[in-house]
Formats: sequence, structure tokens, C-alpha cells
Amino acid sequence: MELALKQKLSIAIPVSLVSDVPHLREKTQRIGMVGRAASIFGVDEIIVFPDGPGRDQNRELELITAILSYMETPQYLRKRLFRIRPELKYAGILPPLRTSHHPLKDRAKDLNDGEYREAVVIAHTQAGSLIDVGVERHVPIRNRKLPLNRRVTVRIDKTKEQLEATLVDRNSIEAYWGYETTRSNRSFGTLLKRRMRFDLVIATSKYGDPFTEVSQGMRDRWKTSSRILVAFGAPSRGLYEIAKQEDLDLDSITDFVVNMFPRQKVETVRTEEAVGVVLGVLSVMTAKVKIQPSP
Repeated sequence: MELALKQKLSIAIPVSLVSDVPHLREKTQRIGMVGRAASIFGVDEIIVFPDGPGRDQNRELELITAILSYMETPQYLRKRLFRIRPELKYAGILPPLRTSHHPLKDRAKDLNDGEYREAVVIAHTQAGSLIDVGVERHVPIRNRKLPLNRRVTVRIDKTKEQLEATLVDRNSIEAYWGYETTRSNRSFGTLLKRRMRFDLVIATSKYGDPFTEVSQGMRDRWKTSSRILVAFGAPSRGLYEIAKQEDLDLDSITDFVVNMFPRQKVETVRTEEAVGVVLGVLSVMTAKVKIQPSP
């Protein structure tokens, strides 16, 4: 889904996304499906929110955010940014993203002038900092002493045989540049009540309005929205039930509650399945939408 430069799309998924599968391998696979779908459709942020009490929720929150963050990180930076940890035991089965910030080129001679790369700061010099951009040579950033082990986004400045880099804001890059993983300690209701972050909130539920009945209204709102959130329920309980736990009415804290599977032939649609389908439908709905400034 291609979004205007200033428009940001977030999705919210519950911690209990993986509560019904006991083995870490299957949990990893399920989380990987969410990360892959988010990348296919250009999601800018994945928010993971707690939807129940207990230590298991804390462990699962750590697991989901760790795997999503690892998955989004370019492969050449993973060993530097992630220590060996049990949550990543089965990270090898995660599907590759192959997004713009996951390049395959690993030789300095193949880098192009003006190319963007993700990097990590590995050393300081008298002139500034040295960074790893995923090639055999480390690249200097002049006149900046950056914190060691910090991940940064840079533009490659190539002059003949010399390489240098300039720091850039990843939000200024036109190409899709991956998602951020946000670990929320706030409940779903609290997250939505803090509406200053989002000007359009879409909740998915089999008890919502059929998509065909509200698609035009959603499309119109999409045009004037700069921060959009699409929220998903859990395998064992939907968003109406999750909101009810906090004595909240889902309809009152969202702009649309939509049934994206009005003819579903199964009792429940799994969260990772819903993420892919919903984002796909929304990408078609908004394919020709031109973002308009809010009045």
C-alpha cells in the first residue's frame, strides 16, 4: 500500500496473538506472518498491546516485540544489534522481507552515490564516527560523535574510491523503509482514548458493519487523515470483548468497526490471517486516494 509521505499507517495487535500455540517455533512462525504482511502493505508501525493480566502476557509481549524488531532489522546488522536470546531460537524460519532497506549488495564497489542504508555505529575517530553499512569496509561520518551501537539511517556519499555517509531522517525517504515496533504497556482502551496520536481508528470485528456498507465513508476519511490505526482482536476474544473488559464501548472509542469477512465460513479468523486480508482490502480501497489536508 503506497501512502503519501506524511501519512502514517499503524496496526495494533494483542499480546494473545500467540496464546493458543504452545511451541516457540509455531509462535515465531505466526509472528513472522504478521511482520511479512505489514511489510507487504507498507505499515509504518506495529503496536503490540496487552489484552489480559499475568506474567504470561509480559513474556509474550517481550517475545512478539523481539521477533518483529529482529525481522525488520537488515540481516547485516542483526549480529551487532541482537544478543543471543531464547526468544530468537527459531528466527531462522522467519520469511525475508526484501524491502528497500534490506539490500542484497554487500560490496563497497557496488554501492551507489546517494543510496540509503541502515547502519550501526561501531567506533569513534578523531574526525567523527565509523559505521557498518553491510559491506567489507566501514564508512565514516564526519564531525559527529554518535553513541556506539546506535542504529542510524544514512545516505552514501561516494567520491571515486572514497566512501562517506550523511545522517538522514528515515521519514524523509520516499521508498518504504520498514516498520517500527512499539511495545505498549497500556491497555487497548487506554491506547485508543489517547486519540491525539491518531485521527482515524478502524477496528476489525465480525460484529462490525459489513465492509461494503462503510467502505465509502472510510475512504473519504482516509483522504484527510495523516495518522491511521487499524486494530485487530485476539484468537480467543475479539475487540468488543477486549474493550468490554475495561467497561468501554468499542463503537465510542473508534471511528469504524468493520466486518471485513462478512461471508466467513469459519468460526474465527486468526489474527495473522486477518492482518494480511484486511491490509490487502484497504490497499485496494485506497489505491487511488490522494491525501487532502485537513480543513
